[in-house]
Amino acid sequence: MREAHVVSPAVVVGIDGSRPALNAALWAVDEAVSRDVPLRLTYVIAPRHPSQFFDHQDAARDLATAEIAVRTAFCAVESLERPVKVEVEILQDHPTRALMNASRSAEMLCLGALGLNQATGCQVGSTAAALSMSAHCPLAIVRNHRPAPAVAGWVVTELDSSADGLSVLELAVKEARLRDAPLRVLTSWQTCPGKGHDGDHTVADNDRQARAQLERRVTRWRRMNPELDIATVAVHGKTIDYLRRHASSIQLAVVGQQRDHGLADFVGPVAHAALHDSNCSVLICERHRAL
Repeated sequence: MREAHVVSPAVVVGIDGSRPALNAALWAVDEAVSRDVPLRLTYVIAPRHPSQFFDHQDAARDLATAEIAVRTAFCAVESLERPVKVEVEILQDHPTRALMNASRSAEMLCLGALGLNQATGCQVGSTAAALSMSAHCPLAIVRNHRPAPAVAGWVVTELDSSADGLSVLELAVKEARLRDAPLRVLTSWQTCPGKGHDGDHTVADNDRQARAQLERRVTRWRRMNPELDIATVAVHGKTIDYLRRHASSIQLAVVGQQRDHGLADFVGPVAHAALHDSNCSVLICERHRAL
């Protein structure tokens, strides 16, 4: 393996020596194979704080730590015996800035669900949170990796009124086809305060109306993908609550950077509390995506 500074298209994985980062590398293999691009394992050595004494031995230890981490991930990926080219990149920079720059040419950026540099004491999820709103390619926050189960978990997405709604749905369809998995397309609605009492009849009516509207928007995708199991779901409440209730059946949730209700539920403490015991990863589609 050698260090390289390259800008060719690849699926980029942030490596930090942690188990979540290793899960992200293994999860990303199929993404790279499906796109016919390399899998790039990227370790970023963060600069020391100015107040810290730093000598050549510290630099050597940092580099050795990085090499061990990427070699471990490299060997784990190779053990899958998949037809993927693996590249290794070791950089010295702030992790968020380095990965942001990598996202400009990457096909996808993948991180472990606990974020980079957890071993060095950085805030859990801070790198993923910083990148979620500004990455220039799809950002996968990988919660776990396991060999293909006998029954594929759902891919779930939501179709809202945001500008990138259809691009998000297109990416979700692609991911469901890649995994040979059922696709569940959600729309959410909430009871408006001050509009009178919503009894069971009104709730049922709202649910039917939301589902009918969603069905009309999804019809074209069913015709284009007749082999794909696509079902629509009207959710009374928040999407993250639906994911929490069905987390054991979901392998991937696909959302957009411009979603109506923001991304805090998917990259922050709420997501960690809702999904930490599941295999439900999150894929965030960048704005103005052109597939």
